[in-house]
Amino acid sequence: MSSESRTALRVCPLCEATCGLTLTIEGGTVTGARGDQDDVLSHGFICPKGASFGGLDTDPDRLRTPLVRTDGVLREATWSEAFDAIAAGIPALTRTYGSQAVGVYLGNPNVHTMAGALYPPLLLSALGTRNVFTASTLDQMPKHVSSGLLFGDAHAIPVPDLDRTGHLLLIGANPLESNGSLCTAPDFPGKLKALRRRGGTLTVIDPRRTRTARLADRHVPVRPGTDALLLAALTQVVVEEKLAAPGALAEHLDGYDELAAAIADFTPEAVAAACDVEAGTIRSIARELAAAPAAAVYGRIGSCTVEHGTLASWLVDVLNILTGNLDRPGGALFPLSATARAPRPAGPGKGFALGRWRSRVSGHPEAKGELPAAALAEEIETPGEGRIRALIVVAGNPVLSAPDGDRLDRALADGLDFMVSVDPYLNETSRHADVVLPPPPPSQSAHFDFAFNSFAVHNQVRYSRPALPLEDGGMDECEILARLVLAVGPGHGAPPESVDDLVIATTLARAGAPESLAAELTGRTGAERRLDLMLRLGPYGLTLEQLLDHPHGIDLGPLKPRIPELLKTRSGRIELFPAPVAADLPRLRAALGARPTGLVLVGRRHLRSNNSWMHNVAQLRGGSNVCTLQIHPDDAARLGLTDGGTARITAAGGEVEAPAEITDAVRPGVVSLPHGWGHSRPGTRLSVAGEEPGVNVNQLLSGTLLDPLSGTAVLNAVPVSVSAAR
Repeated sequence: MSSESRTALRVCPLCEATCGLTLTIEGGTVTGARGDQDDVLSHGFICPKGASFGGLDTDPDRLRTPLVRTDGVLREATWSEAFDAIAAGIPALTRTYGSQAVGVYLGNPNVHTMAGALYPPLLLSALGTRNVFTASTLDQMPKHVSSGLLFGDAHAIPVPDLDRTGHLLLIGANPLESNGSLCTAPDFPGKLKALRRRGGTLTVIDPRRTRTARLADRHVPVRPGTDALLLAALTQVVVEEKLAAPGALAEHLDGYDELAAAIADFTPEAVAAACDVEAGTIRSIARELAAAPAAAVYGRIGSCTVEHGTLASWLVDVLNILTGNLDRPGGALFPLSATARAPRPAGPGKGFALGRWRSRVSGHPEAKGELPAAALAEEIETPGEGRIRALIVVAGNPVLSAPDGDRLDRALADGLDFMVSVDPYLNETSRHADVVLPPPPPSQSAHFDFAFNSFAVHNQVRYSRPALPLEDGGMDECEILARLVLAVGPGHGAPPESVDDLVIATTLARAGAPESLAAELTGRTGAERRLDLMLRLGPYGLTLEQLLDHPHGIDLGPLKPRIPELLKTRSGRIELFPAPVAADLPRLRAALGARPTGLVLVGRRHLRSNNSWMHNVAQLRGGSNVCTLQIHPDDAARLGLTDGGTARITAAGGEVEAPAEITDAVRPGVVSLPHGWGHSRPGTRLSVAGEEPGVNVNQLLSGTLLDPLSGTAVLNAVPVSVSAAR
């Protein structure tokens, strides 16, 4: 190791686990990463993504300077040229066509950065547009909607108390590969093994025998897309057999009798054939769940991205409530982030509403201020007043992540007057932009987990300052987005700090705090001053200086009960059977008679990648991180497929070909393709990903099938036909 070698601490930004890292830096370059043994949350755990931090950081394909389109060609430009182009392009369109002529798409990486948490709300406010699309309607919106309806707050999402539970039921979740989703838990595998060591029970409901399922006491290979039916039957057993015991929550519940009546006909015998799960197994799971001293039900992507995703998400929490496991240690609790608003006295709130406005073309209702990502292409293509003529994409690649990428690809190429991408890569989406604004590598960025601390299985707070200074000519991502906010409005050319100063002043006024507090805030940047303010006004009364004095983080203790203070429903109670759910339940009842006659498709995640944005890291290639069609041996034999042979997969949205992987890890009647692949389009700069591009599973989807309550695209349990390619 050279004399210039040093180490720096950093919270990993590459998945929801948010593990603490110790970076090795030599000559101004990150050359290694290992787990931080003293980190208050991860305690030294690290996964392959975190270990590859240096490879991602130094990827030669990362853009280092802005790109501006001139005469149809993207060329390198100065930051001033880039923001001048935006200031000339966006405001002119809004003056001519109105604010709805601009759409915004926010990708998943936004929640992994400080900038992505702090500035997009200001961008949307500056634009005044309702044409907002995010990756949430491709994965997690059903959980936000169900939480909004139950608790009055779409961000009040309970997480399993993994360290103290004695019985864990996972449905549609594979945390050994995903590292957790809406559940920030470094070393999820270790926590599940600890559950087993202390005599606890793990049940996994999944059509694939995943790594998580192989660890379970019981694996139930449910028919894909029937999660809500199975959960309804579990709930019916709890009610019918008088096993419901909500405990302290009883005095805060509304709607129990209505719920009991509505789910009465979802008996185990009624759902067994549709779910392909024996009625006796369903009854056993329900009884064991109700009898456990402390238990938690946790459902994720597989139960969300299906036709009844919101109902499944709702029933997960209904089961936790009825068995007395919501908001108690060892059950499912609500984390309390250090930057959350300080708890308020219990009482009625504003509640949560769906469909406050609708999309222009198909009339999709908004959910949490967002329209379905699957509707973006039609909003660009379809003529008429309110057509999207300009698009701003921040850290997103919807050409690969949304259904029917070919259609969206054409819409971006032919239907827009102006497009901006904030992205470090020229990828399948950003290649269409008129201006590309590249953020710096993660080693040159500060890090705070505004989003994931709200889903952490243990209350804590950590902050990382940049491990390395910005490269010459680089610009901090917070400054990029602040300047973008100014460029789309009347403030172009103003200092970027003015954006943060305005937020600080507004926040102080809303909180009823003295204006003098602004002068007490510390921090090198506007973003740090805003963080300091949020910490001071938060539930623990911390400061930025305290975080800097604790580089491994501050342990804020185990999760604690928070009901009734967190409830924001109009009644001030848990609304167990909200009207939108009641209105959608007949659609689930109709599914009792559904019987798929052919193959259905499910996705899968890889431990060594995160959606489409990590396939360009050479260190993460290979192993299980491959784009294959998993198919059961019986189905492969019937279709004449050989292991490694090419399979043709056809569905409503199109056709793709992929190598067949014959395995009994998928149940008969089910095939699986991973998400995030398809790096074969021209005009990108993804040399590593381009060598093994894989195929885009979302091209099989037409985008017309959505969960109606949340607008989430149905990505799983999709009917497909499969044949051997000739």
